[in-house]
Amino acid sequence: MARTPHRRARRSALAHLIDLPLFLLIFGVASVSMFVPALQGGAIRELDTARAFFYCGLLGLVTFGLIATAHAGRLPRHGALGTLMSLFSTFVFLPVFLAIPFHEGLGNTRFFNAYAEMISAITTTGASFFDEPGRLNDTLHLWRAQVGWMGGITMWIAASAILAPLNLGGFEVTAQAEPGQRESLSGLVGRTDPRGRLLRVVGTLVPIYVGLTVLLWVLLYVSGDRPLVALTHAMSVMATSGISPVGGVANNGSGFTGEVLMLLFMLFALSRLTFSSDTVTATQGGLRTDPEFRVGLMIMVGVPVVLFLRHWMGALDVSAGDDPVEAVRAFWGSMFTVLSFLTTTGFTSAGWNEAQSWSGLNTPGLILMGLSLIGGGVATTAGGVKLLRVFALYLNGRRELERLVHPSSVSRAGSEGRRIQRNGAFIAWIFFMLFALTLAVVTMLLALLGVAFEDALVLAVAGLSTTGPLTQFAAEDPIRLAELSASAKSVFCAAMVLGRLETLAIIALLTPDLWRS
Repeated sequence: MARTPHRRARRSALAHLIDLPLFLLIFGVASVSMFVPALQGGAIRELDTARAFFYCGLLGLVTFGLIATAHAGRLPRHGALGTLMSLFSTFVFLPVFLAIPFHEGLGNTRFFNAYAEMISAITTTGASFFDEPGRLNDTLHLWRAQVGWMGGITMWIAASAILAPLNLGGFEVTAQAEPGQRESLSGLVGRTDPRGRLLRVVGTLVPIYVGLTVLLWVLLYVSGDRPLVALTHAMSVMATSGISPVGGVANNGSGFTGEVLMLLFMLFALSRLTFSSDTVTATQGGLRTDPEFRVGLMIMVGVPVVLFLRHWMGALDVSAGDDPVEAVRAFWGSMFTVLSFLTTTGFTSAGWNEAQSWSGLNTPGLILMGLSLIGGGVATTAGGVKLLRVFALYLNGRRELERLVHPSSVSRAGSEGRRIQRNGAFIAWIFFMLFALTLAVVTMLLALLGVAFEDALVLAVAGLSTTGPLTQFAAEDPIRLAELSASAKSVFCAAMVLGRLETLAIIALLTPDLWRS
């Protein structure tokens, strides 16, 4: 069938749009998204804030149109580097543009604070430089959650379209990243056609991401949350940003029902298989045999059980166990908070205080930081070291113990080991060492800039694991980010970007061979 001129023109325009640099496309989407808080601000009569977003969005669209016209017909010249550099620019340079309406709408802060707030949001860290939620109006809270939500879908798309072909972001430990497996890799992610791969990934994942967010929004609203609170919490859970306009889920109106709903949707951050099988992390057995999902569930249940055993075996306060309702609330508070920090979301349950009193942990910061460092699944919105790397190290450790007992034994891979390549544990250990070295460097830099050592350690973990609420719950006293010096804030911003992209991706950007690709 012959194509009509209209269809050919439409496909030609789409082809030119796909040829544009990825960063420019993200810039255009960010410009359009500013009209959402502009409309919301107008509806609630926050007119000054609404005008700031409207004018900035209009300026962004004009800028996008001019640059897109200048780039029309040009083909990308840097191959894989171009997309990876665009991803880096999204987290470093795009927040400058995102901070303009936020700064104008707030009006009583320095621009650098607004810029740092946008870096925190778009990297899905969720650490707020404005300690009191009441300082920001509803429109600004919506914008923070919306930027975090856009950062989450960016990482969903980047996992398949950018990181998987480069064997970064956790894909380096998978069996498909091993030499000799390139054919199956290209079949899954379309390595030879980056533009087509990006288009397919966007078409597949965006409807899922939007649909899940809308579904959680409706469920939270029906459960008793205000529309704005329900929307921001829904976006924050899907993006694992932990952004809340009311200071956390303990202050929402949906109560226990809302926490149950959010816990169910947090499971999407444990494994890519919970929402897609478009990457090389897929297994034939699905979630039933997926090591990341199984390890995540074991941690979610195992840590609260250990805390309860500590209560009874340590005889801390046996009389507190007389009320079974209080015991159930404490166990639920532990389980919800454990999964929240494991997925680097950072919400704490309303029953978390009971959980602390039951376990006898007055300052459970070390547990929360450990959970955040482990992180969620590969190719999800969660940060941290990632469960797949932890699983690879576990398999290697178990094998070494077997060899101590049976030195001449031959290892059997089994279904659970087929996902990891032969050198997967070695590569995971290299990443873990780089992560630990980066953590030490960031901590020392913050300490040198006048931050107390304990606070510096919490800030370093919060930035590198993209778990901003650690600054409020991991330290003995909440850390006031607004009181940090400009230099300390800069180091913290760099840690958030580094934690979102990971060290190996930054090293890849500095590799000369990649620049010549």
